Amino acid sequence: MSTILRRLPPSEATGLRTGARHSLAEVYRPADLVVLGLGVMIGAGIFSIAGEQAATTAGPGVILSFMIAGIACLLACLCYAELSSTMPTSGSAYTFTYVIFGEVWAWIIGWALILELQFAAAVVARAWAAIAVGAISHFGIDVPAADLVQDGLVLAILVLLTGIVALGARVGLRALWVMVSAKLLAIGAVIVVGATHVDVANFGDFYVPPKPLDTTPATVLEIFIGEGQAFGWFGIFAAASAIAFAYIGFDIVATSAEETVNAPRAVPKGMIRSLVVATIIYLAVALVMVGMVPYTSISADSPLAGAFSAVGVDWMVHVIDAGAVLGLTTVILVLIVGQTRVLFSMARDGLIPRSLATVSRRYHTPTRVTLVIGLVAIVLAEFVPVLTMQQLVVIGTLFAFAFVAAGVIVMRRRLPHLERGFRVPLSPLLPALSLVATLWLMVNLRVLTWAWFTLWMAFGLLVYLVYGRRHSLLARPSAPPRQSHGRHRR
Repeated sequence: MSTILRRLPPSEATGLRTGARHSLAEVYRPADLVVLGLGVMIGAGIFSIAGEQAATTAGPGVILSFMIAGIACLLACLCYAELSSTMPTSGSAYTFTYVIFGEVWAWIIGWALILELQFAAAVVARAWAAIAVGAISHFGIDVPAADLVQDGLVLAILVLLTGIVALGARVGLRALWVMVSAKLLAIGAVIVVGATHVDVANFGDFYVPPKPLDTTPATVLEIFIGEGQAFGWFGIFAAASAIAFAYIGFDIVATSAEETVNAPRAVPKGMIRSLVVATIIYLAVALVMVGMVPYTSISADSPLAGAFSAVGVDWMVHVIDAGAVLGLTTVILVLIVGQTRVLFSMARDGLIPRSLATVSRRYHTPTRVTLVIGLVAIVLAEFVPVLTMQQLVVIGTLFAFAFVAAGVIVMRRRLPHLERGFRVPLSPLLPALSLVATLWLMVNLRVLTWAWFTLWMAFGLLVYLVYGRRHSLLARPSAPPRQSHGRHRR
């Protein structure tokens, strides 16, 4: 048992002894990290989630739901900020757990992150293709054999973005700046044009009397409370759970730490600023959405486009389409980057084949693992019904959130001497609140999601016992210090 609970020394995590800290070229600056966060947090959901939740769950109170969700995610973000400032490594929650809790728990978190990022890339690619076909049809162009066209578009976007990431962080960063700027312009147009058609009477008092839902319990929470409710305060908090998932992605910023200049201070600022900006943008779109039409008239299928049509601004559907396509493009790009860095760290530690930790001498990136990730994403998106498994992405993320929140509390006691570039205020209170908020989000997931997640984690534990435990660098005390092939420093 002591072997699987062995902990990675903090000096190994940060590369102070091994030099692994500089295996990847430093390319990110504080502003780049904000763009990275906005690239993954703001996708097509910004144009739909407010309307969907207002129409079905919270009414005008969805505005309060966005605020509650933003606070819950900010608590998790603060915890990530402290650990990232202490251990600026591409492994993010995986490496934090390795240092604080031990190897077997690190593997479990790494396995959960693989589920989150790999499935997310496939899910978003499939959604991107569907939205792209829809955008074409909105110009009055008939798309024959739409399913085949979507399959082709999925392949094209994943090959293109995998190639961009494989060619180097600088190439991907330039592309990300262009696309994020363009989608922010589209969102800005939605906010400005929509604001001119807002009727404050549509907001009411933000509260709609609750209405019981006569449905079979599907989530863990519903099993314990019985009959669910829509609207009222329960609806507002239920909508907050769904909305919080839209903010998820700030954690991927932490995977860029090894490539960030002055990472102990820059990464926490980048994560927090990107989350705050994303929250403000989501709130602005939600205010416009709810203010344009009464919540009872919102179309759950195409809420924002329907709202603009209702006020006679039909041309905005093309702006929304462009923003949605660009939004999902940047999400896929950042997901591939994040997954690459997590697997790179796990390979560097020997828990998966170390050949995947090779850094290309030409492109200064872990090209080999990037290509593997791209190939797996293509197979999943083309041959697995990934759109029915979206909550698996969420539960993998929340599982990591829980360990990070607990990690802040434990590390303050176990490793108080480590230098921290950022400290969570009011610790251990805020980390404890983050843990409670994360558990609340998790019990709002479907029972079926929990069942699939349990099977995935059980399979992952088997993989660790068969391969990872024996090949871990910590299992070979006489092995040379860990480092990646083709180490580069700039």
